[in-house]
Amino acid sequence: MAMSTSTAGVGGILPDQYGPIIIQPVQRESVAMQAATVMATGNHTLQIPLVLEDAGAAWVAEGAEITPDDATLGETSVTPSKVAGLSIITRELAEDSTPGAVQTVGNGLARSIADQVDRAFFGALAAPAPSGLEAVTGLTDIDAGAAWANLDPFAAAIAEAEGHGAVVTSFVANPADALLLAQLKESTGSNRPLLGSDPTTPTRRVLQGVPLLTSPRVTAGTVWALPKDRVIVVRRQDVSLEVSTDAYFTSDRVAVRCVMRVGFAFPHPAAIVRVQLATP
Repeated sequence: MAMSTSTAGVGGILPDQYGPIIIQPVQRESVAMQAATVMATGNHTLQIPLVLEDAGAAWVAEGAEITPDDATLGETSVTPSKVAGLSIITRELAEDSTPGAVQTVGNGLARSIADQVDRAFFGALAAPAPSGLEAVTGLTDIDAGAAWANLDPFAAAIAEAEGHGAVVTSFVANPADALLLAQLKESTGSNRPLLGSDPTTPTRRVLQGVPLLTSPRVTAGTVWALPKDRVIVVRRQDVSLEVSTDAYFTSDRVAVRCVMRVGFAFPHPAAIVRVQLATP
């Protein structure tokens, strides 16, 4: 017999309690979701309309006819893929669940799901994972040389994005590269770092005035310059949480399974800039 919302003792693990515990930590801990625009959908596929070219305008003499022109439109579709986490707990823990125990289960699932989202977003994983940044064609690449020596490549990245009508809202680097950049000094013999900080948030690093985020899922030697409105994470609106005692019936344990469906869209690849060290 399956558990239901009326079954005694399941109050601590009902979806309406797990919903905010799963969704919020995933969005908070996933660097991809911090750097991108997050769209929620309740449908199987989300269609994202694109303006590929604006309608043209021109100077017109007084009383002269205005030449009509149409915008060039397009669209990209995103079908979220499934990322899932499974946690096994004892029936006693399930029945006697307190907020602390529920938080432990939820945070564990959230960390695992957030890591998988970032792994896919910053990489090029095979299906069924969604296609990530490293699989995108038409990106703008900047060669940063053999080693991080100054911040000029990042100024160039900002300018390249601006040339495509975009504004870089965050840089994302591997923690190892973020450390090397933080150790760069203004000049020989100086202890003043080139990498800035945000006075309102002292622990946040700033690169050319733009927040620098870190993720171990970014390939070492690569820093992504991302315009938030040109990189999109699509999340299926509902988070599915299911509880079952069937698989672990003989040990009297409860399986808690959480499933999210996530997809990515990169509607303007040229506005995404990859700053990369030269391969030796």
